[in-house]
Order: sequence, then structure tokens, then C-alpha cells
Amino acid sequence: MPTFIYVCRLGFAALLFTLALVALPSSLAWSALPAQWLSSNPVRPLSWAQPIDKSFNLYGMQPDLYRSALPQASAQPLLKSLGIATVINFYQRGDGSWLHDPQIHQVQLPLRTDRIDDADVLEVLRSIRQAQARGPVLIHCKHGQNRTGLIAAMYRVVYQGWSKQQALAEMRGGGFGGEDRMGDAERYLREVDIQKLQVALASGTCSTTPWALCTVTNWFDKAFNG
Repeated sequence: MPTFIYVCRLGFAALLFTLALVALPSSLAWSALPAQWLSSNPVRPLSWAQPIDKSFNLYGMQPDLYRSALPQASAQPLLKSLGIATVINFYQRGDGSWLHDPQIHQVQLPLRTDRIDDADVLEVLRSIRQAQARGPVLIHCKHGQNRTGLIAAMYRVVYQGWSKQQALAEMRGGGFGGEDRMGDAERYLREVDIQKLQVALASGTCSTTPWALCTVTNWFDKAFNG
């Protein structure tokens, strides 16, 4: 095939691909692409969390939900300007010593992605939703990558209707860092039954299985304490 014709065909294919992306909704057009491509491409999908202050990995997921690493005291004016009403900490250490604003509610829900289960995720998702009724929420762990990344991805899938692939693409390609430590978080996201989580959230149960520790504990409490 002559070189000129080959180049023309490549150019035409690239044009069709670009037009197809434009025609798709923004939440689908880019999130469906490989995370490796997204992480190196200068165009950031508008549906992804947008950077606000990278000094502590602060990103806005939506107007009433933000994610970050463990903030320092110097971050308080910025958080106040964003209207943050609740800070939810996934770090094992309850280090809220940086926060001196009594108007901001603090919640600690320690997580470990290497042993996370549906009961943990349900508790966190419920806490976020309840807190959003009071105003914007900041979720964070130590680095704002692994634990925060998993919960952000679960929020996307459960509440915003993203596919697992879209949530994984943002988690890996969003520029939050820590990609080499996301194996456990990714494994949970790939294997979790989203429909069971949604049913549990709607019914108010603490887990997706009747034999979970929280389920058994609740049963005993009701049986012996009324």
C-alpha cells in the first residue's frame, strides 16, 4: 500500500475516534480508556475529582464532597472557604489535632484495605451521606490515596452510577499517587457485589451477609436487650 494512502487512512481513523469521544457523555468518553493512557494525557475528564491543593492531595469530587491526605492546621482557612462541615478520617490514628474549628464535625472510621469488608464500606458510605445533609464533607486518610481512593471509587459506583471500570480508571489515573499500593483496594472493588451493597443500604442492614459480626451482634442486642 502506498505510504500516502496509508497515512490518510490513519488520519481518517483518528478523526472518527475523536468524533466518537465527543459524541459520548463526558463521564463515559474518557473513563472507558485505559488508566495508563489517562495518567499521561494532559486532558483531565471533567467527571473526575479536580485538583484544588496538591500540597495535601486535596481534590473536589463534587460540590459537597472532597478528598485529601491528612491535612495540616494551615489547611483550615481553605477548608472553611469550601464550607466543609464534616471531616471523616480513615486513618487508624485519630489525629484531629490539626483541626481547631468547633464548627467542623469530626468522624473517625479507621480502615485497612487489606482486610476491608462490606460492613466497613456500608458504614462509611452511610456516614458520608448523613454528613452531607449538614454540608460539604472531606474524606481523608494519611496520604489520600489507598483507603480514600477505594471509598471515593465506591461512592462513584454506588451513588453516582459509575461502572467499576470507570471508578478504577479514576483511582489509578487521577494523579493521587500510591498506585503501587492499590492492589487490595482494586481487588475489593472488582469483586464486590454492588447490587447487594445497594440493597443493604436501602434496607438499613449493616452487612451483605447474615453471618457478619455486626449482624450477629445486632441480633444478640435485640434478643437480650429488647
